[in-house]
Amino acid sequence: SLKMDLLHSNGVLIIQHLQRDYRAYQDFLNLMSHVGDPRNIFSIYFPLWFQLNRVVGTKMIWVAVIGDWFNLIFKWILFGHRPYWWVQETMIYPNQSSPCLEQFPITCETGPGSPSGHAMGSSCVWYVMVTAALSYTVRWKDKSAVTLHRLTWSFLWIIFWMIQIIVCISRVFIATHFPHQVILGVFAGILVAEAFEHTPAIQTASLRMYIKTNLFLFIFALGFYLVLKLLDIDLLWSVPKAKKWCANPDWINIDTTPFAGLVRNLGALFGLGLGINSEMFITSCKGKNSCKISFRILCVAASLAMLQLYNFIKIPTHTECLFYVLSFCKSAAMPLTVVALVPYCVHSLMRTTEKKLN
Repeated sequence: SLKMDLLHSNGVLIIQHLQRDYRAYQDFLNLMSHVGDPRNIFSIYFPLWFQLNRVVGTKMIWVAVIGDWFNLIFKWILFGHRPYWWVQETMIYPNQSSPCLEQFPITCETGPGSPSGHAMGSSCVWYVMVTAALSYTVRWKDKSAVTLHRLTWSFLWIIFWMIQIIVCISRVFIATHFPHQVILGVFAGILVAEAFEHTPAIQTASLRMYIKTNLFLFIFALGFYLVLKLLDIDLLWSVPKAKKWCANPDWINIDTTPFAGLVRNLGALFGLGLGINSEMFITSCKGKNSCKISFRILCVAASLAMLQLYNFIKIPTHTECLFYVLSFCKSAAMPLTVVALVPYCVHSLMRTTEKKLN
């Protein structure tokens, strides 16, 4: 439509302005784009928070998974273009050459562009972290503590919005999103996170509940895709566009396709359910050692170290079905490691040490 073309063309002008006037901050903006990557939730934010506060850690995974699932459905409904290919195909510049937008190794996302998954994931997880931190200070009753709570409230929300703005600017800067797409992503992420502030049932969910949720999310997404395919609507329309207009074919990554994100998130949710309902979790995280600061610090350090090792595991991409199966397994292994394997090993080590000392 004319209005959407006008919105996109204005967005292109903003991207050109950013790429021209903020080139000195290129490395920083690329870094912030990585900071907003939803995959960091599973490898950095979750292991930190789960060992410090299991309620917050559990909520973080649920928010991340459900938020990214909604992001996928919204992308399929909205059919949002990405700047780096839209400028090459639009007819809004008939009598002149298309604007030149610089691309980067992280530009060539293959899924639709609206809403931004990075902006949505970033706002989801940071909303959970900020509200969790403030839940401690809100209990303070004396007058000086109330003042400190208000200062803390202001400081944390300023940090929250600064991070969201920088992540949004970084995604626009690399020409992978239009401004309206990142704004929509931020507010959609906040809505999902706020919904889980009022969903305490996830803290006591059984393994059966995790499996049922996984099946529902997968069947709904797959069914939605197949129904529209029968109506001759290809929901993977963005993949050939990305391959056609990406400046470097090596920058195209199967990990950015819509189904790759779905499989990754379902694996993480299944791994969390398996870990929380395992004997190893009950033995270690509900034992006497679980309250010790040393136990939690060791668990955080070991979890972060173990998850970094997972980054060295490269999943073969020559067979798409094999890639999805292995991606599911790898994603399930990460929260299982944080929730059950690492705490159990640390618990066993501390118990052995205590016996030797006695």
